This record gives sequence, structure tokens and C-alpha cells, in this order.
Amino acid sequence: MTRFDELPEGCIATILSRTTPIDVGRFSVLSKIFRFAADSDDVWNHFLPSDISSILSQSPALSNIPTKKALYHALSDRPIIINHGQKSFQLERKSGKKCYMLAARSLGIAWGDDDRYCNWIDVPDSRFPEVAYLRLVWWHEIRGVINDLALSPNTRYAAYLVFKMIDAHGFRNLPVDLFVGIEGGLSNTKTDCLEPKLHGGYGWYCVLREVEDIVVGLPRPSVRSDGWLEIEMGEFFNSSLEDEEIQMSVVEKFESDDEKGNFYLEGIELRPKVDN
Repeated sequence: MTRFDELPEGCIATILSRTTPIDVGRFSVLSKIFRFAADSDDVWNHFLPSDISSILSQSPALSNIPTKKALYHALSDRPIIINHGQKSFQLERKSGKKCYMLAARSLGIAWGDDDRYCNWIDVPDSRFPEVAYLRLVWWHEIRGVINDLALSPNTRYAAYLVFKMIDAHGFRNLPVDLFVGIEGGLSNTKTDCLEPKLHGGYGWYCVLREVEDIVVGLPRPSVRSDGWLEIEMGEFFNSSLEDEEIQMSVVEKFESDDEKGNFYLEGIELRPKVDN
């Protein structure tokens, strides 16, 4: 019987290309021929999306990367900016699935076109050239859309609102409806609070106010590794069988004339739900 590591390198490469990027890394330590096969372009080309050439045409800096393996790792290490600063693209490291963030500039934002209330500013720790700074608004509404064909097929995705609050006001008692779905099709809506939980420093007065708070118990955002906040808006399964628009929105649950301000919006991120 032929030993597995006695197979031709091309045969091993074909087998490895049917696994996952994580598995390829594990197999590469078995022997020299496995390491050579695991480094081959034939393997890593299988893990890159079919439209990678179109994506890379918008990021010339990556065109000189010498191998498909190096390209895969470059795309999973950090996002690249595409669509003239309207989106970012990245690969999920374990699976190679596509991740996108829709920049604030590509979203529909209430008061976003009035510089009395919304300014477009450069923030050093943002991936995009500019973010939306909502100085003062009376209605909080954000809407985004992406075509399902841009995403990886047969994949469960979640959408996340990515933002910051610095000395923000008006959000403490503000429930918002988060919507993700296909217009006229499957969708889900949930109610959350965008203000992060506060830690420490609570007196009895604050505790009593917290109990009376209409948003007590609602999900709240968490801090990302890049320092921004995110909150999951909802999830959906992308079959890519139809040419359909995925709709996403954040809308105040109740009409209110209360002022809200000091809200920094980076965008809406879509990334696959993966097992940890």
C-alpha cells in the first residue's frame, strides 16, 4: 500500500485544496513534501474568492505579492479599501470567507447631508479616510444595503454596526430597532441599546435609575480589537442563488425630540458566523 506522503506533490496539493486553510497549516508540518504542497499556488488559489482579480484591481499595492499563500494571509491580516473608499474587504482567516465593511459614506444617515448636524472627519484609528461625526441630531436612523452576490455563497453572515461614542448624550434611554433582511423576504428585527454598559461608580441613586431605565436588560455593544464599538444587527444565510439586496437599518424605536450627539459612525460590517 502506498504511503500518503509517497503520493506525488500535485496529488497532495489537490487533496489539501479540498480542506481548509487551518487544515493546510496542520498538514504542512507532517513532512517536506507536505510542506511544499501546502505552499503551492494551486492550494491557496482554491481558498481565494473567484472574483479576487476584480477586487485586487482596486488595491494595486497587493498586485506584487509573489505567492497565493502570501496573498491570502495579507488579505486576512488586515482589510483593504475598495470602491473609492466606500467599502473595505478582508478574508476571514479560518475559512477564507469574504468580509466587507460598508463605510459611513455609503450609508443613508438621517441628517447626514447637513453639515450643521453631521461632519465628515478623519479619525486616526479608522480604516476609512473619513467617518460620520453626528454632532447633534433629533432622529437616529442609519440604513445600508449590499448585494448578496458580493458575499460568499452558502454562508451564514451577521451584520454589525461599528461606531464610537465620546462624551455622547441622548442614547442612555434610547432603544433602537436593528433590522437585517431581504425586502419582501426573510428578515429579523431586534431591539438593543447603543450606549455601552458603564462599569463601577454606581451609587444607590444610579442603581434605582438603572432599574427604571426602559432599556434595562437590552443587548449593548462590545469593544472590538481595533478599539471601536460594535453591536450585532442580525444574521442571515446567504445562498447567492438570487440577485437580491440585503437591507440593514438602525432606527429609533419611538419617536422622540430628544437631542442626541457625539456619535461617530465608521460603518456596517458583514462577516461570516464561524465556530470559535
